[in-house]
Amino acid sequence: MRRDLRLLPIAGAAWIAALICVFAPATAVWCALAGVGGAIVVCGILLRRAGREATPAALVVVVLAGIAAVSITTIAALPARDGVASWDGRVVEATGEVTSSASVGRDGRLWMEIQLVGIGSPGAVRAASAPVRIGIDPGDGFDLGARVRVIGEAAATEPGERAALVVFASAASVERPASGIFAAAAELRRVFIDRARRLPEPGAGLLPGLAVGDTRAVSQELTEQMKASGLSHLTAVSGANCAIVVGALFWLTALCSGGRRTRVVVAALGLSGFIVLVTPEPSVIRAGVMAGVAMLAVLLGRPSAGAGMLALSATGILLVDPWLAASAGFALSVAASGALILLAPHLARGMQRWLPGPLALAIAVPLAAQLVCGPIIALFADQQSLVGLAANLLAAPAAPLATVIGMLACLAAPIPPLADLLAASAWLPAAWIAATAQVSAAVPLAQIAMPAGILSAAVVGAVSAAIAVVLIGGTSSVGGRGLRALAGMVVAVVVAVFGARMLLDGPLAGSTSPDGWSIAACDVGQGDALLVRSAGEVALIDTGPEPESLAECLRSLGIDRIDLLVLTHFDLDHAGGVEALQGRVDEVVHGPTGEHGDERTLDRLADGGATVTLAVAGMRGEVGGAEWKVLWPQRTVAAFPPGNDLSVVVEFGGGAVPRSVFLGDLSAEAQRMLLRTAHVRGAFDVVKVAHHGSADQDAGLYEALRPAAALISVGEGNDYGHPRTEILAILDAVGAHVLRTDLQGRLLLAEREGELQVWTEE
Repeated sequence: MRRDLRLLPIAGAAWIAALICVFAPATAVWCALAGVGGAIVVCGILLRRAGREATPAALVVVVLAGIAAVSITTIAALPARDGVASWDGRVVEATGEVTSSASVGRDGRLWMEIQLVGIGSPGAVRAASAPVRIGIDPGDGFDLGARVRVIGEAAATEPGERAALVVFASAASVERPASGIFAAAAELRRVFIDRARRLPEPGAGLLPGLAVGDTRAVSQELTEQMKASGLSHLTAVSGANCAIVVGALFWLTALCSGGRRTRVVVAALGLSGFIVLVTPEPSVIRAGVMAGVAMLAVLLGRPSAGAGMLALSATGILLVDPWLAASAGFALSVAASGALILLAPHLARGMQRWLPGPLALAIAVPLAAQLVCGPIIALFADQQSLVGLAANLLAAPAAPLATVIGMLACLAAPIPPLADLLAASAWLPAAWIAATAQVSAAVPLAQIAMPAGILSAAVVGAVSAAIAVVLIGGTSSVGGRGLRALAGMVVAVVVAVFGARMLLDGPLAGSTSPDGWSIAACDVGQGDALLVRSAGEVALIDTGPEPESLAECLRSLGIDRIDLLVLTHFDLDHAGGVEALQGRVDEVVHGPTGEHGDERTLDRLADGGATVTLAVAGMRGEVGGAEWKVLWPQRTVAAFPPGNDLSVVVEFGGGAVPRSVFLGDLSAEAQRMLLRTAHVRGAFDVVKVAHHGSADQDAGLYEALRPAAALISVGEGNDYGHPRTEILAILDAVGAHVLRTDLQGRLLLAEREGELQVWTEE
């Protein structure tokens, strides 16, 4: 075995043992016993054989010892974690120190990790020690090293998660601010973020993420675009950033005539400060440890063995915290580093058959990372980026500039004129990266939906391996030629399939749908997203739970812009896909708002140019040749809180649109009040059934509406049993033809010569 690969089995065994122990804690004792017992047995054999084949046997001993060490670390941490997890489903008070950076979740909360000091019922806190994830309303002072106190509902995490508990805080406070170097770093980041926010978009919010890994200023829309284009790794400080810091400090020290020892010491101190500045996330820890091992190798005068250093770094980190083995970020970080060390040189040499050397290397670096990380991403993500390579090649020249100049701007905060100049200079490459993400994410089929899991990972892995084989080439032996031929066929089939799909989702999107439809129910799973089209203008009632599903439906129907968006209410299954509409909506009519996140959703739409209006009964308007009218809620209704029962109910008709009404998520009580106050009378051609066909329905409303067709927008195999037999019986009794997205996919309806025509996807 090559010397630089000798440590890989150790890291692999430690990682597998860690995964087994954290996902199945009951096996940790058996793993420890197997590791210790196996090491003792092999040591005995090794002593008897007195040097014969000593190296392989010694490697086996180290592998078994690594398994035992990881298992023992897990066993030692389990009692504390189990004690903390016992608070599942209860209101708790918890105190602890912040150990990670804060990021804004889709719910608008700040999410961070703390190391517990104490937990218990409010007012009765007992000592505890375990990592806990908390979600709080945005606030200042929740910085790395701060002591915080939170009160909220606790939920136990799934096996394998690093945090033993999640606390959804209803109250949070800083008991002791961060101090010393952590306080200084937090102040530098805060000043830098404020300075960056004064710059124009795009790029202003992205700059702190590129420079110091703080993504709080990145909009949700840009976050989704970065994911779709495969550029989200640029805002996660990792090995590339550490390499830039170490390389710059080595170079500067060499310019000052510093020797090898001086360069290593300066780089080590600078790297330590950088890790504190950006906060020690898993990828940063891995990169920092690996850089430390590399500098030690330089100090000792040993040539750098990249794969061995990576294996040693990963093993050391897993010995300290086995739960990082299940961290997607940590796995991607290690995999990308391994790809750059082991795969990128071979890809570059293979592509030099067609390309100049520098260009081949420039392409090989992001391609190697993409090929190796793709199968890992497929394990936990239901989307795969197909434009990642091209986007990364476009962003590659700008990323180091934004990182280095932005970091200097952050450090120059005590000198405002210099900091302003540096921040403005870093803005240009940051804006280039943001623009690259926006353009590449808008490409048809920029990403494809794949069910997360082992099967998808195997498919992506097979395609990645085929691409690598084709590009690398190989020997002229019969086996080598056969392997390349097979890989070539796989790549050809994939290119043909996705090329056809790109045409159908892009220029030919409209040709896949029947012409002349006026009402469409998108298949977005358990949620609502319904379209009304008249004379070239489009209204959308709700957005479904995910932006990807909505975007796919709009693309397949050839719809680029929404003239009227009706947000009946703000539950996730009705408003979760809003990000797909940013900058594409003219007018928004919405139901009553409740939580802070509702207002933020409307603010994002308004920022994209939409006019926003609260819906009340009697409001009217036109979409193309069709007229719409809000039937509910009444202006004076106070019987219901914001949510299902105050869902906007809107009626459409005229302009070649069948007379239709969309009932949101009204319950039976609200339906009865609607019937009394709005004086709705049939017959309607189309009714969107309330609340996905729940059992809580009023038969009298449907008897009054007398719908010819009843649309039920519902997810296949949902946990609620929707649609329930009660509503199906009601619809059967009034003679309605039931159309369901869970059984028939996307639904299209049109009115022609007085007849209702229906097209179903399945």
